[in-house]
Amino acid sequence: MGSVLAAASPSPAPTAAGGNQVPGLVSIPPGFSMPSMSSIPSTSGSDQESSDSAPPLPNPGTYEECHRKCKEVFPMEMEGVRLLVNKGLSNYFQVSHTVTLSTLGESGYRFGSTYVGTKQTGAEESFPVLVGDMDNTGSLNAQIIHQLTTAVRSKIAIQTQQSKFVNWQCDLEYRGKDFTSTVTLGNPDVLVGSGILVTHYLQSITPALALGGELMYHRRPGEEGAVTSLLGRYTGQNYIATLTLGGVGAHATYYHKANDQLQVGVEFQASTRMQETSTSFGYQVDVPKANLVFKGTVDSNWVVGATLEKKLLPLPLTLALGAFLNHRKNKFQCGFAITIG
Repeated sequence: MGSVLAAASPSPAPTAAGGNQVPGLVSIPPGFSMPSMSSIPSTSGSDQESSDSAPPLPNPGTYEECHRKCKEVFPMEMEGVRLLVNKGLSNYFQVSHTVTLSTLGESGYRFGSTYVGTKQTGAEESFPVLVGDMDNTGSLNAQIIHQLTTAVRSKIAIQTQQSKFVNWQCDLEYRGKDFTSTVTLGNPDVLVGSGILVTHYLQSITPALALGGELMYHRRPGEEGAVTSLLGRYTGQNYIATLTLGGVGAHATYYHKANDQLQVGVEFQASTRMQETSTSFGYQVDVPKANLVFKGTVDSNWVVGATLEKKLLPLPLTLALGAFLNHRKNKFQCGFAITIG
């Protein structure tokens, strides 16, 4: 989890005056050069050294992030009017105020706060991270994220509906050199004998290919069951293809970055329970000189939508417009948002 706000190599040996320096050898006088080395037949020892010097496989990231790159291209639905004000009180603490006016959903006010600790694990990562927000009815959403060790990260999420606990879960993530495993426990109740247990595992097979799986087990009085799914992701130079297959259906995404200004994504979803399939196409156009981001989408259900985001620099002000039209249901919705800070 990155910050919500925002090995040095040994220096080379000095070059001798008026000559060239070859690491590990004597200095070469001016006007002379080293002769080229003739090729030497490889031996079993050299093969072993070359295999040992092969770069290690990278960490594949988390299971939940596999489809995220494609989903970020699609616009988010907007409806009504929203005003968001962010205020940084210090380098570690930030608060936000959100006012929402809607004709379809509920209107109200929401207060949020974010705290970032002083334990820095990377250039843009600091822990612990505490994020929470509460609306005018007293409902609370809160998360605590902490890096326990260099490889272990934990997260606790709590959700309340006024004065009642609705959901809470605890995540434990372990990142190895070329794999990531995660265990999630949700809404456990020892007295009733209910809860949800989810495990993820993602392994790098090659620098471009990663394979993994998910196991979800749920139990409550009179009912229990388990669902498994398998995932494969291939990362190219400027594209990412991901496929998830399981007992509940299939989910496939394809992300392609055409250039610095244009990104496109295609998503396919099939549900065995609902007996439905859908295909969506989305794109994102960035205009850096105008501080403008445009996103659009169209799917097989004849839903067309788009959002436009404009930063009014040097002011800390961002304007966003969104509109979505469902031709099959003959419904139209639009939204407008202002973000300050």
